[in-house]
Amino acid sequence: MNHIISSINLILCLFFIAANLSATEIQKPASTINVGQDDWPWWRGPERNGHASPAQHPPRNWSATKNIAWKAAIPGRGHGSPIVVGDHVFLATAEEEREIQSVLCLDRHTGKQLWSSVVHRQHFVFEGNKKSSHASSTVACDGQRVYASFLNNHAVYTTALDRSDGSQLWQRKISDYTVHQGYASSPALYGALVIVSADTKQGGMVMALARSSGKIIWSHQRPEKPSYTSPIIVKSAGRDQLIMVGCNLVSSFEPETGEKLWEISGATTECVTSTVTDGQLVFSSGGYPKNHVAAIRADGSGQIVWENNSRIYVPSMIVDKGYLYAVADAGVALCWHATTGQQMWKGRLGGTFSASPVIIGDLIYATNEEGQTYLWHANPTEFNLIAENQLGTEVFATPAFCGNRIYMRTTTYNDDTRQEMLYCLSVTSRLQNKP
Repeated sequence: MNHIISSINLILCLFFIAANLSATEIQKPASTINVGQDDWPWWRGPERNGHASPAQHPPRNWSATKNIAWKAAIPGRGHGSPIVVGDHVFLATAEEEREIQSVLCLDRHTGKQLWSSVVHRQHFVFEGNKKSSHASSTVACDGQRVYASFLNNHAVYTTALDRSDGSQLWQRKISDYTVHQGYASSPALYGALVIVSADTKQGGMVMALARSSGKIIWSHQRPEKPSYTSPIIVKSAGRDQLIMVGCNLVSSFEPETGEKLWEISGATTECVTSTVTDGQLVFSSGGYPKNHVAAIRADGSGQIVWENNSRIYVPSMIVDKGYLYAVADAGVALCWHATTGQQMWKGRLGGTFSASPVIIGDLIYATNEEGQTYLWHANPTEFNLIAENQLGTEVFATPAFCGNRIYMRTTTYNDDTRQEMLYCLSVTSRLQNKP
């Protein structure tokens, strides 16, 4: 009888557990990244390749008073792009006089500042290229936390903040850092990991941290060379690969375990651009000590399929429908056949470019350092410029494109007064939220 009662109790217990699980949502694993289709959650957008959703229709024409949904004054200076998740816009900034590096959270719909979280105080490193900033990295968000990387006190640190209020959850030192030009690598999210890097003359690191705790999951020492690229996850040669370019190498890692899949001498020493892929080839580019664009087979064979000496040093490239599109730093748009390297055309834009182009459907947007944005069709047969727009007097950050809107970080000067602004551009909008 006791045996029967025990069996009944066990069955009732299992039934209760099953019912309880069905009545409440099972807790999602730590690897879940909760971002939406209308979000721009990290560097270069949802696919990390400069492609925005083709279903949206952001404005093609704007000015300081036309097609502006809102604008918000941003304290300090930074070149990191804004990101957008849910109802929030996040970006990093640095106030040089006060020596404060922080992350800001704004309301996506109004531009109202919701919180500001100080990540570092003091210990700024005032060395390197004058075009660089103390907040040149783009933050990333997994839906719960915001991840930011800063150079401070001659070292690189990655910090996780609570999305709701900006409170600091953890901070991890990645590597000591000897400044050459500056620091600009942005965090990449993959599964339960945040992957970060620092390439420096004294030898840096590429490292995967647990998003929940900052615990080091894997790491690799990098060569004693300066470079500025971000770790980029691509789907190429049938598998996910984490690609690092620069330091005279193109290196591929299994992103979850850190296993090195392959590595070749296929890049210049100093690279800034983030690699892209057509599914079989990965494309690297650099500008020191030589100008360089190369297509490398991603299957581990080490084959460099083609290369040329174009100077695509800072703005990252775009692959679309078998063609590679780029903007040279000196203001020239280019198109190559992705698999052969044949140049299809080149077209003159204007000014100097640091921000990376973004493609929506068959339309490419690219903004120069003087705040001029050029639009042209991703058409391999001809270069067809269709619009030019001016906003602000200085732009280094790549805009975010999501939900039919453009989020653009600009700078304006009034005599000797410098003011950064974040603009939200929308076709059906009107000017509001004056700073």
